[in-house]
Amino acid sequence: MLFVYICCEFKNIDNPQKSYFIMSKMMFDYTKSILERVSFDPVLFCKELEKAIKTLLPYEMEQLQEWLLSFVIEKPELKPSLQLIKV
Repeated sequence: MLFVYICCEFKNIDNPQKSYFIMSKMMFDYTKSILERVSFDPVLFCKELEKAIKTLLPYEMEQLQEWLLSFVIEKPELKPSLQLIKV
């Protein structure tokens, strides 16, 4: 499903930098959705966060830090995961 969406997005793009930005944004959004889905289990959340740290770009990591800070306010059991991104 994600692959089909990516292909549809890239068909209409003439600028390679714009396509890179869209792909990057999609990866960041995908990462957030995965983390939201596994937030019921702190161990699994940390594992997925470690994967995200390996794959995201530096500026995406800054965005992830901001998102994570606001996300763990509602879920205090996930606060130990903040140590993984050195907030």
